[in-house]
Amino acid sequence: MTRPTQQPTNGINGPLRDAIGRLTGVETLLIASDYDGVLAPIVNDPAAAFPLPSAIDALQELATLPRTSIALLSGRALVDLARLSGLGGEALLVGTHGVEFDDGFAIPPEAAALRAQLLDELRPMVTAVPGAALEEKIASVAVHVRNADPDAGEKLLGGVADGPGSWPGVHSTAGKKVLELAVVKTSKGTALDVLRDRTGADAVLFAGDDVTDEKAFAVLRPGDVGIKVGPGETAAEYRVDDPEQIVGVFALLAEERRLHVGT
Repeated sequence: MTRPTQQPTNGINGPLRDAIGRLTGVETLLIASDYDGVLAPIVNDPAAAFPLPSAIDALQELATLPRTSIALLSGRALVDLARLSGLGGEALLVGTHGVEFDDGFAIPPEAAALRAQLLDELRPMVTAVPGAALEEKIASVAVHVRNADPDAGEKLLGGVADGPGSWPGVHSTAGKKVLELAVVKTSKGTALDVLRDRTGADAVLFAGDDVTDEKAFAVLRPGDVGIKVGPGETAAEYRVDDPEQIVGVFALLAEERRLHVGT
């Protein structure tokens, strides 16, 4: 069920500011965020989706605080997430929608064989649509159509969903102009629960912009804060307009939490 969101003015309205204030004094805090569309503006070339420097500055400041952990939870392959964010040493990194944790992951042989079959099936389908692209990850394959003709892209995604996306053992996740086919079942919600347990967090802030982030919003508990970045229906209680505004949230949280927990 979609919960009403509080629409911010200048990024941080009164209710969102109050929610940030409640987080500043919790004993152990986890700040988790999607990458694309949250820390990095959406661009046509995924390899050029670099984060806003101010976003990285704010997260690095949070990471220096006692009993405060930061995490990036992305659909990107883990190696790409680490390269683009530059936060490998300071943040917990989780890639491929919760499949790849930065302490390592290996998929079972039968899942690897299924992934190979997916690639064989998808390559000619994607090649036939100019502008479409195939992204290979350790436990999934993603079909991107952001740079394709809109009608041709939608037709391709539909064909992928009805074809290899419906195979036994394949788990499909739709995003913005992308369809990901995974051979291991997981979600950002499951991954966020793992991160909560690993960090011992008493409260969690999660920020996301895509439909795949809704599974993370869905596992938030009383006392947590979910922030949707951009338009669209959401289970998050709060909303900001764009990455520049979520930077303001992180910066304010860092400033106020430092007053409570020191350095």
